[in-house]
Amino acid sequence: MFEHVTVLKTETIEGLAINPSGTYVDCTVGGGGHAYSILQKLNEHGRLIAFDQDLKAITAAKKHLHKYIDQVTFIQHNFRHLKEQLQTHDIEHVDGILFDLGVSSPQLDVDERGFSYQTNATLDMRMNQQQSLTAKTIVNEYTVDELTFILKEYGEERFAYRIARTIERERKNEPIQTTHTLVDIIKQAIPAPARRKGGHPARRTFQALRIAVNDELNAIVTALNQAAEVVKVGGRIAVITFHSLEDRICKHAFRTWSTNKPVPRNFPVIPDDHQAPFKRLTRKPITPSETEITENKRARSAKLRIVEKTNQWSHEFAYKEGWR
Repeated sequence: MFEHVTVLKTETIEGLAINPSGTYVDCTVGGGGHAYSILQKLNEHGRLIAFDQDLKAITAAKKHLHKYIDQVTFIQHNFRHLKEQLQTHDIEHVDGILFDLGVSSPQLDVDERGFSYQTNATLDMRMNQQQSLTAKTIVNEYTVDELTFILKEYGEERFAYRIARTIERERKNEPIQTTHTLVDIIKQAIPAPARRKGGHPARRTFQALRIAVNDELNAIVTALNQAAEVVKVGGRIAVITFHSLEDRICKHAFRTWSTNKPVPRNFPVIPDDHQAPFKRLTRKPITPSETEITENKRARSAKLRIVEKTNQWSHEFAYKEGWR
């Protein structure tokens, strides 16, 4: 069963300003919640391209979107292959693109996926279950320095080195196989006063491992620049994020795209090739209402940012700073 509560649905669909005859891309179709709302706005000429690297999500979305199935093209790929996959389907440009980033509720809730520190399962965390790299591989085979980097950079974990050293010590006795074994190790590594505040002590480590397993941050940077290229002038890109690293990438990319290239002082006009290709429609992110947070606690950290393409794209405006 793949049931996922759609976050910021009304705000996202309004922000995309759907053209009824347009072509739209949902880069993370999940259970199809946003996709269904987009399809409701389309006429018989409209089209939706639905990406997801999780086969179970694609299967669930096909069931949920069966009413509009003839207008949907499903693509089981990571969205970092956005441009390539669109070209494979003879699509050069689209009217709007949606990214709903992070791990979905069904992935968290299905024990065997190993995403959650709340239930005991094999350390997996793969969004694409056909890939070979798992969290178990990272925890048992990466060096202390590599683990420290992952926990510090992807999880913003201040006890990254202590956790990495404790992992190294414990795996010498026997391989670390399950989520709860890892949780116990994390609790050993973090000082007792720190464990009593700031949420579950394993939260940041699990986030970091999930990001590393799925190479999420580099994929986001790559996909956003491709989205900027393939969306039409007048089209929009909407991104929903759930943690600070994702939101930072989105914020900085949108700022880069919407900032004119510098011109000499007192230059009378900004040349066309110096004009930014996008304008930001959300200077500050849109966040869920208190009502939505009450109904869905996982929505509390969601942030929505939207940009509109106003000029032709130039690769000189691509966001190149990466996720750091």
